[in-house]
Amino acid sequence: MAILVDENTKLLVQGITGSFGARHAQLSLDYGTKLVAGVTPGKAGQKFANVVPIFDTVEQAVKETGATASAIFVPPPFAADAILEAVDAGVELVVCITEGIPVMDMMRVKEAMRGSKSRLIGPNCPGLVTPGLGEKSHGGCRIGITPSQICKRGNVGVVSRSGTLTYEAVFQLTQLGYGQSTLVGIGGDPINGTSHLDVLEMFNNDPETEAIILIGEIGGNAEVEAARWAKENCKKPIAGFIAGATAPPGRRMGHAGAIVGGEEDTAQAKKRILAECGIAVAETPSDMATTLLERWGK
Repeated sequence: MAILVDENTKLLVQGITGSFGARHAQLSLDYGTKLVAGVTPGKAGQKFANVVPIFDTVEQAVKETGATASAIFVPPPFAADAILEAVDAGVELVVCITEGIPVMDMMRVKEAMRGSKSRLIGPNCPGLVTPGLGEKSHGGCRIGITPSQICKRGNVGVVSRSGTLTYEAVFQLTQLGYGQSTLVGIGGDPINGTSHLDVLEMFNNDPETEAIILIGEIGGNAEVEAARWAKENCKKPIAGFIAGATAPPGRRMGHAGAIVGGEEDTAQAKKRILAECGIAVAETPSDMATTLLERWGK
């Protein structure tokens, strides 16, 4: 089961001939992901790694290969158009890794996607992984930049704004012998395609996911919305961590969306609300997995 992607997902990579896109496309291939196409304008007819056909447009790639998911490794000035090209081509899941997309561009994307059947993960995100069923979880679907060697197939869902903290939580779980159903990095930008609440709802409806780690940070109220929804609707054990406890108000820290504005934007307020909603809150990043296991009764 898992959510969003599985071992049968057909992936295309926009920007596959760039150094960053090529490196991670190869890592996804090595993991056993069904990478069926690449897209770089002007490079049609070439092949990536001698096996993956490259097309000029996403529309051509989808028509020829049946790709249903896209990973975008396109420079910031062109990334918004790349997202919309994938949406226009009917790609079901669009995962934008690009950091530094102008906020005005993302406002345009958000409005253009209203009513669309496509789902956007990101931008400025590490992507997502559903570990495979093979040896060392090979054969899974890896979209983005998450190191697959730390992943293990299992029953814990992970959702996070931070890429690094995603990796930390997954590594801790794997070291303790607990695998993941799917891990989703939703990105740290102020305007993104998928929220904590969206992913929590999917994990709650997924029979394979038995427990959840939710990682947030200062800025915005997405974690608060998710926690309040979970209190009323989710019976699965959840552990949370909120980064940015020492960040000064009014100053952007790291992610573009990590800036304290309203009263519920602070780490202290978010931690308090998560706890009030029945979520076990880890005090440090090193405690994320053990906090979940205590809440889970493992």
